[in-house]
Amino acid sequence: ADKTNREEIKRLSDIFRGKIIDVTDTSYLVEMTGNSSKLDGFIDAVDEELIVEVVRTGPSGISRGSKGLSL
Repeated sequence: ADKTNREEIKRLSDIFRGKIIDVTDTSYLVEMTGNSSKLDGFIDAVDEELIVEVVRTGPSGISRGSKGLSL
Protein backbone atom coordinates (compact mmCIF):
# COMPACT_ATOMS: atom_id res chain seq x y z
CA ALA A 1 0.00 0.00 0.00
CA ASP A 2 2.35 2.66 -1.16
CA LYS A 3 1.20 6.24 -1.51
CA THR A 4 -0.23 5.70 -4.98
CA ASN A 5 -2.45 2.78 -3.89
CA ARG A 6 -3.60 3.73 -0.37
CA GLU A 7 -6.74 5.63 -1.34
CA GLU A 8 -7.89 2.86 -3.69
CA ILE A 9 -7.42 0.19 -1.03
CA LYS A 10 -9.27 2.32 1.54
CA ARG A 11 -12.11 2.86 -0.93
CA LEU A 12 -12.38 -0.86 -1.75
CA SER A 13 -12.29 -1.75 1.95
CA ASP A 14 -15.20 0.63 2.56
CA ILE A 15 -17.19 -0.70 -0.40
CA PHE A 16 -16.80 -4.30 0.79
CA ARG A 17 -17.35 -3.28 4.44
CA GLY A 18 -13.90 -4.37 5.54
CA LYS A 19 -11.87 -2.85 8.36
CA ILE A 20 -8.30 -1.66 8.06
CA ILE A 21 -6.94 -2.91 11.37
CA ASP A 22 -3.21 -2.21 10.95
CA VAL A 23 -1.26 0.37 8.98
CA THR A 24 2.47 0.61 8.26
CA ASP A 25 4.40 2.80 5.85
CA THR A 26 4.03 0.16 3.14
CA SER A 27 1.00 -1.97 4.03
CA TYR A 28 -2.57 -2.22 5.26
CA LEU A 29 -4.01 -5.20 7.09
CA VAL A 30 -7.67 -5.57 6.11
CA GLU A 31 -10.16 -7.65 8.12
CA MET A 32 -13.27 -8.76 6.30
CA THR A 33 -16.10 -11.16 7.08
CA GLY A 34 -18.87 -12.48 4.89
CA ASN A 35 -19.70 -15.16 2.40
CA SER A 36 -17.11 -16.54 -0.02
CA SER A 37 -18.37 -14.56 -3.01
CA LYS A 38 -17.96 -11.26 -1.13
CA LEU A 39 -14.41 -12.14 -0.06
CA ASP A 40 -13.55 -13.36 -3.56
CA GLY A 41 -14.93 -10.12 -4.99
CA PHE A 42 -12.67 -8.03 -2.78
CA ILE A 43 -9.61 -10.12 -3.62
CA ASP A 44 -10.43 -9.86 -7.35
CA ALA A 45 -10.89 -6.08 -7.07
CA VAL A 46 -7.45 -5.51 -5.54
CA ASP A 47 -4.50 -5.63 -7.92
CA GLU A 48 -2.90 -9.06 -7.51
CA GLU A 49 0.57 -7.52 -7.20
CA LEU A 50 -0.53 -5.60 -4.10
CA ILE A 51 -1.63 -8.66 -2.11
CA VAL A 52 1.11 -10.06 0.11
CA GLU A 53 -0.93 -12.69 1.95
CA VAL A 54 -4.52 -13.91 2.28
CA VAL A 55 -5.71 -15.87 5.31
CA ARG A 56 -9.19 -17.37 5.30
CA THR A 57 -11.06 -19.48 7.81
CA GLY A 58 -14.46 -21.04 8.16
CA PRO A 59 -16.85 -20.22 10.97
CA SER A 60 -15.16 -19.45 14.26
CA GLY A 61 -16.23 -18.24 17.66
CA ILE A 62 -14.70 -16.17 20.44
CA SER A 63 -16.22 -15.99 23.90
CA ARG A 64 -17.28 -12.70 25.44
CA GLY A 65 -17.44 -11.87 29.10
CA SER A 66 -16.79 -14.40 31.81
CA LYS A 67 -18.15 -17.45 29.94
CA GLY A 68 -15.90 -19.40 27.61
CA LEU A 69 -16.74 -21.69 24.74
CA SER A 70 -16.48 -25.40 25.38
CA LEU A 71 -16.70 -28.45 23.20
